[in-house]
Amino acid sequence: MALTMMRFNCIQPGLEPNEMADRYNAMLDMAQVLDELGGGMVTLEEHHGAENGWSSSPLTMAAAILSRTKNVSVSLSALLIPLHDPLRIAEDMAVIDLMSKGRLTVIGGLGYRPSEYAAHGKSWADRGKIMDECVDVMLKAWTGEPFEYRGTTVQVTPRPYTQPHPMFLLGGTSKPAARRAARFGLPIMWAAPVPEIEAHYYEKCAEYGTQGFAMAPPDDFHHVFFAEDVDAGWAAMGEHILHEATTYSSWQTSDIKSSAHSHAKTVSELREEGLYQVVSPAQAVEEAKAAGDFAVFAMHPLCGGMPISESWKQIDLLRNEILPALA
Repeated sequence: MALTMMRFNCIQPGLEPNEMADRYNAMLDMAQVLDELGGGMVTLEEHHGAENGWSSSPLTMAAAILSRTKNVSVSLSALLIPLHDPLRIAEDMAVIDLMSKGRLTVIGGLGYRPSEYAAHGKSWADRGKIMDECVDVMLKAWTGEPFEYRGTTVQVTPRPYTQPHPMFLLGGTSKPAARRAARFGLPIMWAAPVPEIEAHYYEKCAEYGTQGFAMAPPDDFHHVFFAEDVDAGWAAMGEHILHEATTYSSWQTSDIKSSAHSHAKTVSELREEGLYQVVSPAQAVEEAKAAGDFAVFAMHPLCGGMPISESWKQIDLLRNEILPALA
C-alpha cells in the first residue's frame, strides 16, 4: 500500500471569505477521508502576507486536522520559528501533541522572505540569533521545569505527550543550519538533497557530541494529481497548479535550494518539467507497484485555488480506483 500524503496551503485567489471558508472546510473533510482510508500524512507550511492567503496559521490548521482524525499525522514544513514567541509556540505544540497523542511533527525554519520579518517586527539581519534563542527556549520549556528567560523565572505546562518533546526538527540547506541542528542535538530536514551539507552536519554532531539524523526529499520528488484522462486533467487543473508554482518561484532567490521550486512559466513548461504530474489511475497503480514499499502519493488536491469540485475528483479516484487496486 502506498503512503498517501496530502499537502494543504488553502490558497484562494481573491480571498473571498465564503470561498475561503469552503476551502478550509474541504481541507478538513479530505483529511478525514484520508483517515478513513487507513491514515497517511498531511503536510502544512507557513507564509504571511501572500495575496492568495497562503497558509498563515499552520498550527491552527494542524490542531483542526488532528482533532478530526485518528490515524493521520501532520507535518509542518516549516514553521517559521523566529516570527513567533517561543513560549507561546512551545505551549501550543505541547497541547496539540497531547490532544493527538504524538501525531504532530514540526520542522522549524528561518524563512527566506524579509517582508515576513518586517511585518512581524523582527530583524531580518538577526534572524539566526533569534532562531538560536527560540530553539533554546523551546527545548527548555518542554521539560516542564522552571528556567530563567529574559530576566524572570518561567515554567511551561503541561508537558507534551511525546518525551522529551514533540517531534521537532530543524530545516534548511546551509552549513549554518546544519551547525545549529547539530549543536542542539536535533534532526534536520533538508529542503532538497545536499550531500555536502549533510556530511558537514554529521561532522558537527561528532564534534558537539550530539546524535541526530538528516532527511531530504527524494531526487525525483513530485506532486501528483489524478485524472481519468491526463490531457483533460491538465486542461482543468493546469492554470491553478501554475499559479502556485509561479507564486512560490517569485519568492525564491538564487541561493535557495528547494525540491518544490519550479522554473516553469507556462502550463506546457510545467507539464514538461515534471515537478507536478497528472496521472491516470492506471498509471498511479503501475508506478506504485513498481516502487513497492517506497511508494508515495504526494497529493496536493487543493493546489493553487483549484475548484473544490475538481479536487474531490482526485480524492474519489484515490479511494475508489487506485487504493483498491493496490490492496
